[in-house]
Amino acid sequence: MTATPKTLSKGQLAYETERAKKAGKSLDEWLKAKARAEAAEAAKAVVKPAKKPGLISRLIDKAHKPI
Repeated sequence: MTATPKTLSKGQLAYETERAKKAGKSLDEWLKAKARAEAAEAAKAVVKPAKKPGLISRLIDKAHKPI
């Protein structure tokens, strides 16, 4: 069995073994590539700062507030 950050159940391990076999990689290579892809995806999902509302939006919000 491989040293993975999270332990895989027997079913998950069998599934990942089949996917690695189809990709032509060893299980270790497959899991490392999968972890790299997940890390890259997480880096892309960085939250953008909130954009300041435009002039029209601010005026409409101000108009909806009670006096």
